[in-house]
Amino acid sequence: MRRKPTFTAIILLVAIVVSPEFGPSLSAQTAVPSSQQLDQLLAPVALYPDSLLAQITTAATNPQEILDVDNWLQQNSGLSGTALTDAAEQQGFDPAFIALTNFPQVLDMMAQNIDDYAAIGQAFLADQGAVSASIQRLRAQAYAAGALHSTSQQQVEVQQTAGQTVYVIQPANPQVVYVPVYNPTVVYVRPSPNTMVVTSLITFGAGIAIGALLVDNRPWGWSGWGWSWGTHRCYYNHVAWVGWRNPYRPPNVWYRPRPVPYTTRPGYGGNWHYRPPNYRPPVPAPRPPNRPPWGPNNPPGHRPKPPAGGRPPVPQPKPGTPTHPIARPTPKPPGSSNPPAKPPTGRPSPPAQGRPNPPGTNRPPTNGAKPPATTRPAPQPKPTTERPAQSKPRPTAPPDTTRPVPQPKPAPKPAPSGGSQPQKQAPSHSKPAPKPTPKSQSNTS
Repeated sequence: MRRKPTFTAIILLVAIVVSPEFGPSLSAQTAVPSSQQLDQLLAPVALYPDSLLAQITTAATNPQEILDVDNWLQQNSGLSGTALTDAAEQQGFDPAFIALTNFPQVLDMMAQNIDDYAAIGQAFLADQGAVSASIQRLRAQAYAAGALHSTSQQQVEVQQTAGQTVYVIQPANPQVVYVPVYNPTVVYVRPSPNTMVVTSLITFGAGIAIGALLVDNRPWGWSGWGWSWGTHRCYYNHVAWVGWRNPYRPPNVWYRPRPVPYTTRPGYGGNWHYRPPNYRPPVPAPRPPNRPPWGPNNPPGHRPKPPAGGRPPVPQPKPGTPTHPIARPTPKPPGSSNPPAKPPTGRPSPPAQGRPNPPGTNRPPTNGAKPPATTRPAPQPKPTTERPAQSKPRPTAPPDTTRPVPQPKPAPKPAPSGGSQPQKQAPSHSKPAPKPTPKSQSNTS
Protein backbone atom coordinates (compact mmCIF):
# COMPACT_ATOMS: atom_id res chain seq x y z
CA MET A 1 0.00 0.00 0.00
CA ARG A 2 2.95 2.34 0.59
CA ARG A 3 4.04 2.00 -3.06
CA LYS A 4 0.78 3.39 -4.31
CA PRO A 5 1.58 7.08 -3.50
CA THR A 6 4.96 6.64 -5.18
CA PHE A 7 3.32 5.24 -8.30
CA THR A 8 0.79 8.08 -8.27
CA ALA A 9 3.58 10.63 -7.98
CA ILE A 10 5.35 9.12 -11.01
CA ILE A 11 2.16 9.29 -13.06
CA LEU A 12 1.63 12.89 -12.00
CA LEU A 13 5.22 13.81 -12.94
CA VAL A 14 4.83 12.24 -16.39
CA ALA A 15 1.60 14.15 -16.91
CA ILE A 16 3.31 17.41 -16.02
CA VAL A 17 6.21 16.73 -18.40
CA VAL A 18 4.05 15.94 -21.39
CA SER A 19 1.68 18.81 -20.68
CA PRO A 20 1.79 21.45 -23.45
CA GLU A 21 2.01 24.10 -20.76
CA PHE A 22 5.57 22.98 -20.01
CA GLY A 23 6.48 22.27 -23.61
CA PRO A 24 8.01 25.66 -24.44
CA SER A 25 10.17 25.61 -21.31
CA LEU A 26 11.47 22.15 -22.04
CA SER A 27 12.11 22.99 -25.69
CA ALA A 28 14.46 25.73 -24.53
CA GLN A 29 16.47 23.43 -22.27
CA THR A 30 20.11 24.10 -23.14
CA ALA A 31 23.29 24.41 -21.13
CA VAL A 32 23.15 27.37 -18.76
CA PRO A 33 25.66 29.96 -20.02
CA SER A 34 28.59 30.98 -17.87
CA SER A 35 29.05 34.53 -16.55
CA GLN A 36 31.29 35.47 -19.49
CA GLN A 37 28.88 33.96 -21.99
CA LEU A 38 25.98 35.73 -20.29
CA ASP A 39 27.81 39.04 -20.73
CA GLN A 40 28.13 38.27 -24.43
CA LEU A 41 24.43 37.50 -24.74
CA LEU A 42 23.21 40.56 -22.81
CA ALA A 43 25.68 43.05 -24.30
CA PRO A 44 23.30 44.21 -27.11
CA VAL A 45 20.44 45.06 -24.65
CA ALA A 46 22.10 45.73 -21.27
CA LEU A 47 21.91 49.51 -21.85
CA TYR A 48 18.15 49.49 -22.54
CA PRO A 49 15.80 51.18 -20.02
CA ASP A 50 15.10 49.07 -16.94
CA SER A 51 11.41 48.44 -17.65
CA LEU A 52 12.01 47.45 -21.27
CA LEU A 53 14.88 45.19 -20.23
CA ALA A 54 12.65 43.46 -17.67
CA GLN A 55 10.09 42.73 -20.41
CA ILE A 56 12.81 41.33 -22.70
CA THR A 57 14.35 38.98 -20.13
CA THR A 58 11.01 37.57 -18.97
CA ALA A 59 9.77 37.14 -22.54
CA ALA A 60 12.96 35.20 -23.35
CA THR A 61 11.75 32.37 -21.11
CA ASN A 62 9.35 31.30 -23.88
CA PRO A 63 11.21 31.47 -27.22
CA GLN A 64 8.34 29.84 -29.13
CA GLU A 65 6.05 32.68 -28.04
CA ILE A 66 8.58 35.19 -29.37
CA LEU A 67 8.19 33.71 -32.84
CA ASP A 68 4.40 33.39 -32.58
CA VAL A 69 3.90 36.99 -31.45
CA ASP A 70 6.29 38.28 -34.13
CA ASN A 71 4.24 36.47 -36.79
CA TRP A 72 1.01 37.83 -35.29
CA LEU A 73 2.36 41.39 -35.38
CA GLN A 74 3.21 41.00 -39.05
CA GLN A 75 -0.36 39.92 -39.76
CA ASN A 76 -1.80 42.79 -37.71
CA SER A 77 0.52 45.62 -38.66
CA GLY A 78 -2.41 48.04 -38.94
CA LEU A 79 -3.14 47.95 -35.20
CA SER A 80 -1.60 50.42 -32.77
CA GLY A 81 -2.10 51.91 -29.34
CA THR A 82 -4.95 50.60 -27.20
CA ALA A 83 -6.41 48.56 -30.06
CA LEU A 84 -3.09 46.69 -30.36
CA THR A 85 -2.76 45.88 -26.66
CA ASP A 86 -6.42 44.81 -26.42
CA ALA A 87 -6.06 42.49 -29.43
CA ALA A 88 -2.85 40.99 -28.02
CA GLU A 89 -4.55 40.41 -24.68
CA GLN A 90 -7.40 38.58 -26.41
CA GLN A 91 -4.86 36.26 -28.04
CA GLY A 92 -3.79 35.10 -24.57
CA PHE A 93 -0.20 36.34 -24.85
CA ASP A 94 1.81 36.71 -21.66
CA PRO A 95 2.04 40.23 -20.11
CA ALA A 96 5.61 40.79 -21.31
CA PHE A 97 4.57 40.21 -24.92
CA ILE A 98 1.50 42.44 -24.62
CA ALA A 99 3.84 45.23 -23.56
CA LEU A 100 6.40 44.40 -26.28
CA THR A 101 3.80 44.68 -29.04
CA ASN A 102 4.37 48.43 -28.70
CA PHE A 103 8.03 47.77 -29.62
CA PRO A 104 7.65 45.59 -32.74
CA GLN A 105 11.20 46.26 -33.93
CA VAL A 106 12.63 45.03 -30.63
CA LEU A 107 10.50 41.90 -30.78
CA ASP A 108 11.57 41.21 -34.37
CA MET A 109 15.23 41.63 -33.35
CA MET A 110 14.66 38.98 -30.67
CA ALA A 111 13.06 36.64 -33.21
CA GLN A 112 15.93 37.01 -35.68
CA ASN A 113 18.41 36.14 -32.91
CA ILE A 114 16.18 33.58 -31.25
CA ASP A 115 18.98 31.25 -30.15
CA ASP A 116 20.66 34.03 -28.15
CA TYR A 117 17.43 34.97 -26.39
CA ALA A 118 16.54 31.36 -25.72
CA ALA A 119 19.87 31.08 -23.87
CA ILE A 120 19.08 34.32 -21.97
CA GLY A 121 15.72 32.90 -20.95
CA GLN A 122 17.32 29.68 -19.79
CA ALA A 123 19.79 31.62 -17.65
CA PHE A 124 16.98 33.80 -16.28
CA LEU A 125 14.97 30.74 -15.26
CA ALA A 126 18.02 29.20 -13.59
CA ASP A 127 19.30 32.27 -11.73
CA GLN A 128 17.87 35.79 -11.92
CA GLY A 129 20.73 37.01 -9.76
CA ALA A 130 23.30 36.00 -12.38
CA VAL A 131 21.40 37.91 -15.06
CA SER A 132 21.10 40.95 -12.80
CA ALA A 133 24.83 40.88 -12.01
CA SER A 134 25.73 40.61 -15.70
CA ILE A 135 23.62 43.66 -16.56
CA GLN A 136 25.31 45.73 -13.88
CA ARG A 137 28.79 44.58 -14.96
CA LEU A 138 28.13 45.69 -18.51
CA ARG A 139 26.65 49.02 -17.45
CA ALA A 140 29.65 49.69 -15.22
CA GLN A 141 32.01 49.07 -18.15
CA ALA A 142 30.02 51.34 -20.47
CA TYR A 143 29.89 54.06 -17.80
CA ALA A 144 33.64 53.84 -17.21
CA ALA A 145 34.27 53.97 -20.96
CA GLY A 146 32.26 57.20 -21.18
CA ALA A 147 29.59 55.74 -23.44
CA LEU A 148 26.78 55.56 -20.85
CA HIS A 149 25.56 58.92 -19.57
CA SER A 150 22.39 60.95 -19.34
CA THR A 151 21.00 62.48 -22.52
CA SER A 152 17.80 64.14 -23.64
CA GLN A 153 16.42 60.66 -24.38
CA GLN A 154 17.35 58.78 -21.21
CA GLN A 155 18.40 59.43 -17.63
CA VAL A 156 21.25 57.47 -16.05
CA GLU A 157 21.45 57.40 -12.26
CA VAL A 158 24.32 55.96 -10.23
CA GLN A 159 23.06 54.64 -6.91
CA GLN A 160 24.47 52.80 -3.93
CA THR A 161 22.32 49.82 -2.94
CA ALA A 162 23.30 47.17 -0.38
CA GLY A 163 26.92 48.31 -0.49
CA GLN A 164 27.22 48.07 -4.27
CA THR A 165 27.11 50.58 -7.10
CA VAL A 166 24.16 50.13 -9.46
CA TYR A 167 23.28 51.97 -12.64
CA VAL A 168 19.61 52.74 -13.25
CA ILE A 169 18.38 53.76 -16.72
CA GLN A 170 14.97 55.41 -17.17
CA PRO A 171 13.35 57.39 -20.00
CA ALA A 172 13.88 61.13 -19.75
CA ASN A 173 10.23 61.60 -20.71
CA PRO A 174 7.97 59.15 -18.82
CA GLN A 175 5.58 58.97 -21.78
CA VAL A 176 8.15 58.45 -24.56
CA VAL A 177 10.71 55.64 -24.75
CA TYR A 178 13.79 55.85 -26.96
CA VAL A 179 15.47 52.54 -27.76
CA PRO A 180 19.27 52.94 -27.77
CA VAL A 181 21.33 51.77 -30.73
CA TYR A 182 25.01 50.95 -30.21
CA ASN A 183 27.82 48.62 -31.14
CA PRO A 184 28.88 46.26 -28.31
CA THR A 185 32.41 46.12 -29.70
CA VAL A 186 32.85 49.84 -28.93
CA VAL A 187 30.76 50.97 -25.95
CA TYR A 188 32.27 48.56 -23.40
CA VAL A 189 35.88 49.43 -24.18
CA ARG A 190 37.64 52.44 -22.66
CA PRO A 191 39.24 54.47 -25.49
CA SER A 192 43.00 54.93 -25.45
CA PRO A 193 44.38 58.23 -24.04
CA ASN A 194 45.36 59.40 -27.53
CA THR A 195 41.86 58.81 -28.93
CA MET A 196 39.38 61.67 -28.94
CA VAL A 197 35.69 60.68 -29.17
CA VAL A 198 33.83 63.46 -30.96
CA THR A 199 30.46 61.75 -31.39
CA SER A 200 28.22 59.83 -29.04
CA LEU A 201 28.71 56.08 -29.10
CA ILE A 202 25.02 55.53 -28.35
CA THR A 203 22.33 56.82 -30.70
CA PHE A 204 18.55 56.57 -30.50
CA GLY A 205 15.76 55.78 -32.89
CA ALA A 206 12.41 57.50 -33.05
CA GLY A 207 10.63 57.92 -29.73
CA ILE A 208 7.81 55.47 -29.01
CA ALA A 209 4.81 56.82 -27.17
CA ILE A 210 3.70 54.44 -24.45
CA GLY A 211 0.41 56.08 -23.54
CA ALA A 212 -1.39 52.75 -24.07
CA LEU A 213 0.90 51.14 -21.49
CA LEU A 214 0.47 53.79 -18.79
CA VAL A 215 -2.20 51.88 -16.91
CA ASP A 216 -2.20 50.47 -13.40
CA ASN A 217 -5.04 47.97 -13.66
CA ARG A 218 -3.27 45.68 -16.13
CA PRO A 219 -0.35 43.35 -15.38
CA TRP A 220 1.46 44.55 -18.49
CA GLY A 221 1.32 48.24 -17.46
CA TRP A 222 4.63 50.07 -17.91
CA SER A 223 4.97 51.25 -14.32
CA GLY A 224 4.73 47.70 -13.00
CA TRP A 225 8.00 46.60 -14.64
CA GLY A 226 11.51 47.01 -13.29
CA TRP A 227 14.39 45.56 -11.27
CA SER A 228 15.15 45.29 -7.61
CA TRP A 229 18.91 45.62 -7.93
CA GLY A 230 19.52 45.13 -4.23
CA THR A 231 17.77 41.72 -4.17
CA HIS A 232 18.81 40.85 -7.76
CA ARG A 233 15.24 40.18 -8.81
CA CYS A 234 13.06 41.27 -11.71
CA TYR A 235 9.47 42.32 -11.04
CA TYR A 236 6.31 42.82 -13.05
CA ASN A 237 2.95 44.12 -11.87
CA HIS A 238 4.86 45.51 -8.88
CA VAL A 239 5.80 42.04 -7.56
CA ALA A 240 8.78 39.74 -8.07
CA TRP A 241 8.54 37.63 -11.20
CA VAL A 242 8.19 33.90 -10.51
CA GLY A 243 6.35 32.95 -13.67
CA TRP A 244 3.07 33.72 -15.41
CA ARG A 245 -0.21 32.98 -13.66
CA ASN A 246 -1.96 31.76 -16.81
CA PRO A 247 0.84 31.15 -19.29
CA TYR A 248 0.42 31.22 -23.04
CA ARG A 249 0.15 27.81 -24.72
CA PRO A 250 1.66 27.78 -28.22
CA PRO A 251 -0.53 25.91 -30.72
CA ASN A 252 2.53 24.33 -32.33
CA VAL A 253 5.89 24.04 -30.61
CA TRP A 254 8.30 23.62 -33.52
CA TYR A 255 11.31 25.69 -32.39
CA ARG A 256 14.31 23.78 -31.06
CA PRO A 257 17.19 25.80 -29.61
CA ARG A 258 20.60 25.54 -31.22
CA PRO A 259 24.01 26.11 -29.60
CA VAL A 260 25.11 29.74 -29.58
CA PRO A 261 28.42 30.33 -31.45
CA TYR A 262 30.09 32.41 -28.76
CA THR A 263 33.26 32.82 -30.84
CA THR A 264 31.27 35.08 -33.18
CA ARG A 265 30.06 37.36 -30.37
CA PRO A 266 31.92 40.34 -28.84
CA GLY A 267 33.57 39.81 -25.47
CA TYR A 268 34.63 36.23 -26.21
CA GLY A 269 36.74 34.95 -23.33
CA GLY A 270 36.13 38.19 -21.41
CA ASN A 271 38.11 40.18 -24.02
CA TRP A 272 36.06 43.18 -25.16
CA HIS A 273 38.85 44.23 -27.50
CA TYR A 274 38.01 41.13 -29.55
CA ARG A 275 36.43 42.00 -32.88
CA PRO A 276 34.58 39.04 -34.38
CA PRO A 277 35.05 38.92 -38.16
CA ASN A 278 32.00 40.02 -40.16
CA TYR A 279 30.11 40.87 -36.98
CA ARG A 280 27.00 43.01 -37.30
CA PRO A 281 25.41 44.18 -34.03
CA PRO A 282 21.74 43.27 -33.68
CA VAL A 283 19.70 46.48 -33.74
CA PRO A 284 15.95 47.08 -33.88
CA ALA A 285 14.91 47.65 -37.48
CA PRO A 286 11.68 47.45 -39.49
CA ARG A 287 10.88 43.96 -40.65
CA PRO A 288 10.83 43.27 -44.40
CA PRO A 289 7.22 43.59 -45.62
CA ASN A 290 7.24 40.47 -47.79
CA ARG A 291 9.10 38.15 -45.45
CA PRO A 292 7.32 34.81 -44.96
CA PRO A 293 6.26 34.02 -41.38
CA TRP A 294 8.53 32.00 -39.13
CA GLY A 295 7.87 28.29 -39.16
CA PRO A 296 9.50 24.85 -39.38
CA ASN A 297 10.36 25.49 -43.04
CA ASN A 298 11.45 29.07 -42.39
CA PRO A 299 13.30 29.15 -39.06
CA PRO A 300 15.04 32.35 -38.02
CA GLY A 301 18.77 32.47 -38.31
CA HIS A 302 21.56 33.76 -40.48
CA ARG A 303 20.74 33.21 -44.13
CA PRO A 304 22.72 34.36 -47.19
CA LYS A 305 21.65 37.70 -48.64
CA PRO A 306 20.00 37.74 -52.06
CA PRO A 307 22.36 38.88 -54.82
CA ALA A 308 22.36 42.59 -55.59
CA GLY A 309 20.23 43.51 -58.58
CA GLY A 310 18.60 40.10 -58.67
CA ARG A 311 21.55 38.52 -60.43
CA PRO A 312 22.06 34.80 -59.90
CA PRO A 313 25.12 33.81 -57.91
CA VAL A 314 28.25 32.98 -59.86
CA PRO A 315 28.87 29.21 -59.77
CA GLN A 316 32.05 28.25 -58.03
CA PRO A 317 34.57 26.13 -59.97
CA LYS A 318 35.08 22.55 -58.96
CA PRO A 319 38.29 21.63 -57.14
CA GLY A 320 41.15 21.06 -59.57
CA THR A 321 39.72 23.18 -62.39
CA PRO A 322 41.51 26.39 -63.46
CA THR A 323 39.81 29.62 -62.42
CA HIS A 324 40.87 31.42 -65.65
CA PRO A 325 40.27 30.26 -69.23
CA ILE A 326 43.23 28.74 -71.02
CA ALA A 327 44.44 30.87 -73.93
CA ARG A 328 44.42 28.97 -77.21
CA PRO A 329 45.89 30.11 -80.55
CA THR A 330 43.37 31.56 -82.95
CA PRO A 331 43.34 29.76 -86.34
CA LYS A 332 44.43 31.98 -89.22
CA PRO A 333 41.99 32.50 -92.09
CA PRO A 334 43.03 31.11 -95.45
CA GLY A 335 45.12 33.45 -97.54
CA SER A 336 46.77 35.18 -94.61
CA SER A 337 50.49 35.76 -94.98
CA ASN A 338 53.11 34.12 -92.88
CA PRO A 339 55.60 36.19 -90.90
CA PRO A 340 58.41 37.53 -93.10
CA ALA A 341 61.41 35.28 -93.48
CA LYS A 342 64.87 36.24 -92.43
CA PRO A 343 66.70 38.33 -95.02
CA PRO A 344 69.30 36.36 -97.02
CA THR A 345 72.93 37.14 -96.59
CA GLY A 346 73.75 37.09 -100.32
CA ARG A 347 71.88 36.18 -103.46
CA PRO A 348 68.34 34.90 -103.13
CA SER A 349 68.06 31.14 -102.90
CA PRO A 350 67.01 29.54 -106.17
CA PRO A 351 63.45 28.23 -106.43
CA ALA A 352 62.77 24.52 -106.09
CA GLN A 353 63.34 22.33 -109.20
CA GLY A 354 65.08 25.19 -111.03
CA ARG A 355 61.78 26.94 -111.85
CA PRO A 356 61.53 30.71 -111.47
CA ASN A 357 58.86 32.23 -109.30
CA PRO A 358 55.86 33.29 -111.37
CA PRO A 359 55.15 37.00 -111.33
CA GLY A 360 52.83 38.19 -108.56
CA THR A 361 53.63 35.46 -106.06
CA ASN A 362 55.50 37.75 -103.68
CA ARG A 363 52.37 39.49 -102.38
CA PRO A 364 52.47 41.93 -99.46
CA PRO A 365 50.90 40.79 -96.21
CA THR A 366 47.20 41.34 -95.72
CA ASN A 367 47.64 43.61 -92.71
CA GLY A 368 48.96 46.41 -94.86
CA ALA A 369 52.58 46.20 -93.73
CA LYS A 370 55.17 46.42 -96.44
CA PRO A 371 57.42 43.41 -96.81
CA PRO A 372 61.09 43.95 -96.16
CA ALA A 373 63.06 45.06 -99.18
CA THR A 374 65.57 42.28 -98.65
CA THR A 375 62.98 39.60 -99.42
CA ARG A 376 62.87 40.48 -103.12
CA PRO A 377 65.57 39.09 -105.49
CA ALA A 378 68.18 41.53 -106.66
CA PRO A 379 67.19 43.04 -110.04
CA GLN A 380 69.28 42.15 -113.09
CA PRO A 381 70.84 44.79 -115.38
CA LYS A 382 68.23 46.07 -117.80
CA PRO A 383 68.79 45.60 -121.55
CA THR A 384 68.94 48.52 -123.85
CA THR A 385 65.26 48.20 -124.72
CA GLU A 386 62.50 48.91 -122.23
CA ARG A 387 61.60 45.91 -120.09
CA PRO A 388 58.78 45.24 -117.66
CA ALA A 389 59.18 46.39 -114.08
CA GLN A 390 59.88 42.87 -112.91
CA SER A 391 63.05 41.32 -114.28
CA LYS A 392 63.10 37.72 -115.27
CA PRO A 393 65.17 35.70 -112.86
CA ARG A 394 67.87 33.56 -114.30
CA PRO A 395 67.13 29.86 -114.31
CA THR A 396 69.53 27.74 -112.42
CA ALA A 397 70.13 24.11 -111.97
CA PRO A 398 68.69 22.16 -109.05
CA PRO A 399 70.35 22.84 -105.71
CA ASP A 400 73.81 21.46 -105.55
CA THR A 401 76.76 21.76 -103.31
CA THR A 402 78.51 23.92 -105.95
CA ARG A 403 77.26 27.26 -107.11
CA PRO A 404 75.51 27.01 -110.54
CA VAL A 405 77.13 28.69 -113.51
CA PRO A 406 75.00 31.50 -114.95
CA GLN A 407 73.70 31.17 -118.50
CA PRO A 408 74.77 33.62 -121.22
CA LYS A 409 72.50 36.64 -121.56
CA PRO A 410 69.84 36.34 -124.27
CA ALA A 411 69.72 38.72 -127.17
CA PRO A 412 67.59 41.80 -126.67
CA LYS A 413 63.99 41.41 -127.81
CA PRO A 414 61.40 43.99 -128.70
CA ALA A 415 59.32 45.31 -125.86
CA PRO A 416 56.08 43.37 -125.27
CA SER A 417 52.70 44.98 -125.69
CA GLY A 418 51.04 46.65 -122.69
CA GLY A 419 49.77 44.23 -120.07
CA SER A 420 51.61 41.21 -121.53
CA GLN A 421 54.02 39.28 -119.45
CA PRO A 422 57.50 38.15 -120.51
CA GLN A 423 57.77 34.71 -121.91
CA LYS A 424 59.04 32.05 -119.65
CA GLN A 425 62.14 30.18 -120.58
CA ALA A 426 61.93 26.45 -120.45
CA PRO A 427 64.13 24.99 -117.86
CA SER A 428 67.23 23.28 -119.05
CA HIS A 429 67.65 19.71 -117.96
CA SER A 430 71.13 19.39 -119.40
CA LYS A 431 74.21 20.15 -117.50
CA PRO A 432 75.39 23.73 -117.70
CA ALA A 433 77.97 24.42 -120.38
CA PRO A 434 81.49 25.10 -119.26
CA LYS A 435 82.50 28.69 -119.00
CA PRO A 436 84.03 29.88 -122.32
CA THR A 437 87.65 30.95 -122.28
CA PRO A 438 89.11 33.72 -124.41
CA LYS A 439 90.56 32.80 -127.94
CA SER A 440 92.03 29.51 -126.79
CA GLN A 441 88.65 27.84 -127.35
CA SER A 442 88.31 29.15 -130.92
CA ASN A 443 91.74 27.84 -131.95
CA THR A 444 90.90 24.38 -130.89
CA SER A 445 87.70 24.38 -132.90
